[in-house]
Amino acid sequence: MALTSTTITSWKLQEIVAHSSNVSSLVLGKSSGRLLATGGEDCRVNIWAVSKPNCIMSLTGHTSPVESIQFNSSEERVVAGSQSGSLRLWDLEAAKILRTLMGHKASICSLDFHPMGEYLASGSVDSSIKLWDVRRKGCVFRYKGHTQAVCCLAFSPDGKWLASASDDSTVKLWDLIAGKMITEFTSHTSAVNVVQFHPNEYLLASGSADRTVKLWDLEKFNMIGSSEGETGVVRSILFNPDGSCLYSGSENTLRVFGWEPDRCFDVLHVGWGKVSDLAISNNQMIAVSYSQNNVSWYVVDLNQVKKSGSVIQGLIEDKPIPAPTSAMGATLRRNYERPTTSCTRQDPEGERRSPSSEDEKEDRESSAEITNPEDYKEIFQPHSVISRTPPKRTEPFPAPLEHSFSESLITSSTPVQRVEPTVIAAAPRPVAVVTTSVTSPSRPVVTTTKPKPSTGIILSTRNEPVGLIAGDFLSVTHIRSPQSALAQIRKGHDTMCVMLTSRYKNLDTVRFVWASGDVKTSLDSAVSMNDLSIVVDILNIINLKPSLWKLDLCTSILPQIEELLQSKYESYVQTGCMSLKLILKRFWPLISDTLTAPPSVGVDITREGRLKCKACYKQLKNLSNVVKNRAEQVGRHGSTFKELQLLMAPLDY
Repeated sequence: MALTSTTITSWKLQEIVAHSSNVSSLVLGKSSGRLLATGGEDCRVNIWAVSKPNCIMSLTGHTSPVESIQFNSSEERVVAGSQSGSLRLWDLEAAKILRTLMGHKASICSLDFHPMGEYLASGSVDSSIKLWDVRRKGCVFRYKGHTQAVCCLAFSPDGKWLASASDDSTVKLWDLIAGKMITEFTSHTSAVNVVQFHPNEYLLASGSADRTVKLWDLEKFNMIGSSEGETGVVRSILFNPDGSCLYSGSENTLRVFGWEPDRCFDVLHVGWGKVSDLAISNNQMIAVSYSQNNVSWYVVDLNQVKKSGSVIQGLIEDKPIPAPTSAMGATLRRNYERPTTSCTRQDPEGERRSPSSEDEKEDRESSAEITNPEDYKEIFQPHSVISRTPPKRTEPFPAPLEHSFSESLITSSTPVQRVEPTVIAAAPRPVAVVTTSVTSPSRPVVTTTKPKPSTGIILSTRNEPVGLIAGDFLSVTHIRSPQSALAQIRKGHDTMCVMLTSRYKNLDTVRFVWASGDVKTSLDSAVSMNDLSIVVDILNIINLKPSLWKLDLCTSILPQIEELLQSKYESYVQTGCMSLKLILKRFWPLISDTLTAPPSVGVDITREGRLKCKACYKQLKNLSNVVKNRAEQVGRHGSTFKELQLLMAPLDY
């Protein structure tokens, strides 16, 4: 008798015991769909690879239950918010704590990373939203407007807006540049649990405890669609990567929606209980849910799911149906542009905040316990390591032969031995030395890569000299005599000696002027030598002590910074960026206040200072064009210039 094969649309992949106490939060990595972070009442954050039975890493430091957790877009960092209102940010690649951020007065219940910068947003039960600069360990913005807990936060794909959903039944849209609320959507009748931006178009989706999913037009700021028929609270929503449809997850049910007109393409009954998060990888939907201290993974084969059709809500099916909007952006609705964006105004409480001893103590008390070294090395291996083979692509999860949830194996992976690793913090790239070894026979499922640095930049750290050709010394055509080889090596040596001698004399001159205590004169003398290397040397010293900066220095050095930012040498660019950041953070409030102040009556005693501020403002405007052009680069250089563009945004107002 021939066996009939049935196509399985959804199945339970795995169930694990994630923590020694109840699980309180979890999140999937959206880029790969293969990483999971869980937070528990045991105050730990555990990192997992989907379908692997063992915990990769356990992060400690929180002293209260972890209520919210989020990966950044590259899945190299994870941030967790606790019941006490503190935030902790870890670098998963380096296996160390990066930041401890304090400021909320109540439990953190929502987090999101800015898509193009070193910023993250947090929402709290105290109804406030904070935007953090993780490099400065400070709060950049504080948004007030909600009256109850902020359940979900989401940055727009271009990074200009922040959407917030709250228990007060509202969805608010915030302009990061203006630092104020743009609009408020109030059509929901119960707590709004989740919001997400369309990947391409100016659309926002929200899911609520009122059992509806609503879509909002972000050009006209009105509602364009509302789903009906949800059987339970909407707990998670996710747009298809091409933007063609919207997935809605409620208790044991997955729905696929279209809009304009409203329609439900498909309904799937999945036994996932109260689903908590969704991700898509290899045309499969990965879903996670938790109950007590157990976490379950589910897979839905999207090849078997209808993403188009004629099931119309509230319409008669034999009426003509408008053609669906193209998923490739051929639509009348505006699409996101992806330039850099920024947050410009600074909250006084976060301005120029320096790490306190309490913060340092908090960081020391945090650690990363690597419980599965083999998977850790494969998944979070340093990106500077050159792989000699192409990275392996993740494969779709195979469907089980029989559709039986009861046969799923429950694996306990809670670490039993709490042995903390020793992290060498003084090394350029900290390496975790693990005192216990837990091996895993399986291979990794996640590979991530960083963009290559711009080829037009000469890196500050390199393994070979610039401008030398090995063939000049090791010819394959004939063997040179020792005398000939020595002469070739010495070619240009005298010129190099002259250059180094000249640089030494110039530095000695600057040092003599510096000894008199006049920083401004010593910097002017360095500028007058027309040698950027001397300027870089002096700036590297001044940058180490920001208190040396005065407004007089800015007028002298800003023209030099413009040259440094356009240099082909990475070290020059880095020094120029650091100097420009210090100038903007220390002097922009003074420049802005001086130029906007009303004219004085009587003797104009502020004239000299005003003239200096005008000169600095003019030079900063010139620099803003350079920064804007360089911010379009990819990689770490582009990221640095994006951050500068954020700081320079007030110049346009």
